[in-house]
Amino acid sequence: MAMQVSEPNAVLARCLDELGWSPKALARKLNRVFGTGTVAESAPYHWRDAGSLPRTPLPVMAAYVLSQELGRTLSVAELWQGRAGDSSALIPADTDLARPWTVQGLEAIVEDWVMGGLVDRRRFLAISGAGLISVVAQYLDGTAGRGQYTPRLTEVVGGDPLIDQVEQHLPMLQMLDDEHGGARHLPYVGAQFRAVGLLIHEGGHSPSVTTRLIRALAEIGQLAGWMAFDAADHGLAQRYFATALRAAHQVNDLPLCAHILGDLSFQAASRGHPADAIALGEAARRASDAAPAAVRASVLSRVAYAYATAGRDNDFAHTRGTARDLIASRDDGADEPRWMYFLTDNHLDCQAGYSLVKMGRVQQKAGNTAKGRRFLDEGTQLLRSGAYEVPRGDPSQRRAMFEGAWLALGHSAHGELETACEVGQIAADRLDAVRSPRSAGLLRQLVEDLRRRQRNPYVRSFLPSLESALDRHAPSASHGR
Repeated sequence: MAMQVSEPNAVLARCLDELGWSPKALARKLNRVFGTGTVAESAPYHWRDAGSLPRTPLPVMAAYVLSQELGRTLSVAELWQGRAGDSSALIPADTDLARPWTVQGLEAIVEDWVMGGLVDRRRFLAISGAGLISVVAQYLDGTAGRGQYTPRLTEVVGGDPLIDQVEQHLPMLQMLDDEHGGARHLPYVGAQFRAVGLLIHEGGHSPSVTTRLIRALAEIGQLAGWMAFDAADHGLAQRYFATALRAAHQVNDLPLCAHILGDLSFQAASRGHPADAIALGEAARRASDAAPAAVRASVLSRVAYAYATAGRDNDFAHTRGTARDLIASRDDGADEPRWMYFLTDNHLDCQAGYSLVKMGRVQQKAGNTAKGRRFLDEGTQLLRSGAYEVPRGDPSQRRAMFEGAWLALGHSAHGELETACEVGQIAADRLDAVRSPRSAGLLRQLVEDLRRRQRNPYVRSFLPSLESALDRHAPSASHGR
């Protein structure tokens, strides 16, 4: 039951005014971040106007969301005038990660994952700025040193059926993400991550088996982080990525370290933190210097997206060109990590496509119409070469939905409303098969675009069905591990 006081909450009112938000907008943001049904859209009006104190853990959730949007820390005590405290169920993603970059430090972090298990009810809040960089700072500045295990030991295969099974299972786990999106099978992949963590925690293995287990933990952790990111559970994703980076470091797998840093960069850019994205992306580029061409190209594609979100279009174009050159010179006979299976020249083109659409939309809003249209033209052309039209049986459903949503946004911004609705319908038709809140978030951006164009007959026909589909397939407030 919410506590009632007679005075309005002036702190909350000032924050909403600064953001240009209504209380309903705050409720919608809370439901997007923490899941549909987290709070009624009318509730924040009572918080602001009557000084009501929401039920736990909403005071922490509101302070977190407002801090992220304001770009500064707003404490729970300040927002609610000392009437609410922090929640043990909502904690920052970097909690208890400040440990030495040693096997012992990794084991302590793994123990937390294992002990939490399926009954872990904590929700990890995403971090940014100095907090995010500090999680990987010792790796970035070199003070972490070298890992304990050599990569050569990971090449020993056979002799242990359990470890063989773990390694052979990895490609199939990745297919789950490709076809069904990150949110559908994240609990299962998280359970696999903890199962490998339990084997490491139990100990007693030979150096060869330990090395293979730690490398498997790194690969599954990277996948779980990516799936949590796709599920819009950004704090959990950061925690998986941070753990996976430490595991990859312990087996001195520099390509995988670079890959994970690239994922962290892409996540930061997608969350609207370009400075973090560039810092992490450039660190990933340094880590990939000696990696195979495909890894370097993939990392550069992440750096390019970071530059795009920062509006650095010249740096974007140069970095994108370097990535394409690397793929063009790719040696088919070269030894590449198995987890780079997804990277093709078309995949790089489509990544550049949605980067250009993003830049084009920003330029349009800034009044740079000609430049914006040029970016939108190039971006939509690249995305049309991609996966957005693949049939329902194709294993690339999540990629198809994501690229289709970006393509629809490109056409909408360009004023090509009939095409935007046609492409948007193709993407929306995948909502029943693909659970990707990241992609659904792009379709919600399309809804906002189209609401301003409802006089158009194509928009009038399509918009209600799109809104209905998004509401029908909206994620619940519970999140997987």
